Amino acid sequence: MDLETFGDIALDSLLDSLKVLAFAFAIYFILSFFEGKIASLLERKKKQAPLFGSLVGVVPQCGISVVAGDLYTKDHITLGTLVAIFIACSDEALPVMFGNFEGKWPMAFALIGLKIVFGAFFGYMVDFIWRKKEHVVDEHLEHCEGNHDIHHGCCGHEVEDGGKESPLHEHLVHPLLHSLKIFAYAFVISLLFGTFFGWLESVTDLQAFLTSSYWFSPLFAVLIGLIPNCASSVLLAELYVSGTLPFGALLAGLAVNAGLGPLYLFKQKKTIKSAFVIEGLLIAFGLIMGYAFMWVNV
Repeated sequence: MDLETFGDIALDSLLDSLKVLAFAFAIYFILSFFEGKIASLLERKKKQAPLFGSLVGVVPQCGISVVAGDLYTKDHITLGTLVAIFIACSDEALPVMFGNFEGKWPMAFALIGLKIVFGAFFGYMVDFIWRKKEHVVDEHLEHCEGNHDIHHGCCGHEVEDGGKESPLHEHLVHPLLHSLKIFAYAFVISLLFGTFFGWLESVTDLQAFLTSSYWFSPLFAVLIGLIPNCASSVLLAELYVSGTLPFGALLAGLAVNAGLGPLYLFKQKKTIKSAFVIEGLLIAFGLIMGYAFMWVNV
């Protein structure tokens, strides 16, 4: 590969990443006004909690999964609600997909719908099996009614209204930092894969490789999705929009990718055992979802 070709790849990667940056900042700026309200609403829902949790989880904001993990450790939401939120989480994948204006961006709506439906379904199923945990949550909420805990987002900022941060930091600095991280991830990943594809001798070789590993792609995607970092969801989205990853594999990978939420659970001594159970459930549910939609060729 000559220097001119690499320059073209770098320029294309930069332009695509700038589109993602613009969309991500707009989304995070809007969500900065509602993150605290979402946290309080999660605590008040009971019978509708898994459904509401899946609706909240699909919001493209990495702080949602951390707040959900925080609420779970304090017995404010059930295990099923947490599972629903984690499955529905798309983290930074949605800005990447919607930023693909001339490609597969409409499939982002299908992804959102499926993650909401499956998140709610599996959430209710988990709560039906672990009914004892649901009673613990109900008793705890009755006991602490009127008390308001402070919950924190993915970078440690308080998400409740009336926090110590200035409006400038809350509504501008944090959204900008989140967006810049996505931009950096998207640019690096796009550049790496663009360079890799540029080194391939022919498209036929690439197609042969993808065909031979087609039915294993959900497993590969799940392994990527288990990485507790925003970059993993960006990587999965980039692989899909580039035509390298099938939609079913994308669905499987993003179903297990809950951002920093699972990592938060592993950091708490009280919920280490639950964290392993949750990860196991996410892997099983993710593979079910992925293989169920391997027939989608868009």
